[in-house]
Order: sequence, then C-alpha cells, then structure tokens
Amino acid sequence: MDIFYVEQMFKERKGKPLELENNYAVLLPLINIDGKWNVLFEVRSEKLDRQPNEISFPGGKIEEKETFREGAIRETCEELNIEPDNIALLGELDYIVSVNSAIYGFVGILENLDVDYIQYSENEVDHVFTVPLDFFLNNEPETHYTRLEVTPNENFPYHLIQNGRGYNWNKGSQAVHFYVYGDYVIWGMTARFIKNFVNIVKKDIK
Repeated sequence: MDIFYVEQMFKERKGKPLELENNYAVLLPLINIDGKWNVLFEVRSEKLDRQPNEISFPGGKIEEKETFREGAIRETCEELNIEPDNIALLGELDYIVSVNSAIYGFVGILENLDVDYIQYSENEVDHVFTVPLDFFLNNEPETHYTRLEVTPNENFPYHLIQNGRGYNWNKGSQAVHFYVYGDYVIWGMTARFIKNFVNIVKKDIK
C-alpha cells in the first residue's frame, strides 16, 4: 500500500467513539412562563415500543447526513408540532455514550409559544409539563449507583486471553440521578442532562 494514500486518509480525519451504532440528539427546552424560566418535559406515549410513559426531553435518532443540532431541532419540531423559528438554540451540553449509542444534548429557548396550547404529537407524546428552573438550581437530586461489569458470552474464547476465565475485567459504577417534583420522577438520561446543565450554569456562580 502507498503510504501517501494512508497519509491522505488520516490528514483531515477526526476521531470518534468506536462501535457506535446509533446517534441520538435531545433538546433541553427552556420556556418563560409569567416571567419565570421553566424546563419543559414530555411524558412519552404509551403507544411507543421504546420507554413508553417515561419522562424525557424532545429528541430522537439522527438521520443520515444530519448534524446533531439539526436532529435535535427536527425532533423537537415533530414531537411538539412547532416550527424551527420557535427554537433559539443556546448551545451544547456534554454528550452521553451508552452501550452502542451516543446521545447529544442541546439547550434551547422555546419562543413565542404558550405551553397550554402546544399541539404535541399524540403518537409520541402523552402530555407535557413544566418544572421551574429554580427547582433544579436549588435542589440536588437523589443519587444512587449501578454496577457496571463485563459478562462474556458462553462461547467466549477464554483460551485466547491471559489468565483465561480468571481475567481481571475492568469494573465500574454509574450514577443514576432522581429528581422528584410533585407526582413526577425525572431520572435516567433526562436527569443526567439536567444535572449536567445545572453543573455548567452554577460553575462560575460564587
């Protein structure tokens, strides 16, 4: 192989996480209600095969040749039945890599909308609700941890690795946050993005 070809292939290449099968994007939507900032959430429709009735942000799978920002805006528009002009994108949250998927988070303001009159898609959304932003800024979530371990399949070729079945696989833990607001429990990826947002906003507040 010509090393010039290899050089050209890597010259402008940007690295990415290996073995990712799916990319998703979500929007953390802020909305001003009577002069106070709130965070808007969706309760997913019970008709959905994936995570029915769970609390989430608007978002979904990135389409081919679509940027993460474009995907977050498109999914929000589809789920809330609003226009791109109703969204003022502020910037990026940190992204989450989970199993074979990556979820990219963005923060945006919903403009020129009355939350009581949002005609969301009933195929995807059961209902929407809002939580005052101050609630998250002033209340730490309840945090628990899950254990992460490698569990090889039954036919894993232990004879090809050092120490065979006694190999010391890496282990870890992952924080799971819970915000309880009235009858709503906000947890999982949604709570992780909220916590990330709060950490960023409060970082330089003395």
